[in-house]
Amino acid sequence: MLNHLPKEVKISVTRSISAAFEKYMESIQWDEQKYEMDKFLTYWREYAEKHASWFRQLDDAVKRDPRFHEELADKINEVIGKILREPPSEQDIRTLNELIGRRGLTDIDYTCKMEAKYHIRRLTEQEYLPHDKNRKY
Repeated sequence: MLNHLPKEVKISVTRSISAAFEKYMESIQWDEQKYEMDKFLTYWREYAEKHASWFRQLDDAVKRDPRFHEELADKINEVIGKILREPPSEQDIRTLNELIGRRGLTDIDYTCKMEAKYHIRRLTEQEYLPHDKNRKY
């Protein structure tokens, strides 16, 4: 069923899975101990219903079909697997090492490009936050 959808819809499904996974992992600060597949699936479904045009385009009959859900589950596993296997670029590694050094941190664990990007954003934002919370600006 999923394979019979138009190419644009399949691309949109993949993007929604990737975007929702990124947002979910950010919400748990990429803490693998906090990851729960059921919670992610709920998060993704809410994300798709609110933000993905492809979801509104699907027939309700397709949305209810167990075969569609099985294929969708396979697609979700495939997309997450690709994300987790994509290594950070050399530039990502250099940037992270520079940020870690400037912040005086010992190390940050990251295993994939998306997680590295999360830490780069997080550490970059921290550099620009005021360090003295009692100080008035």
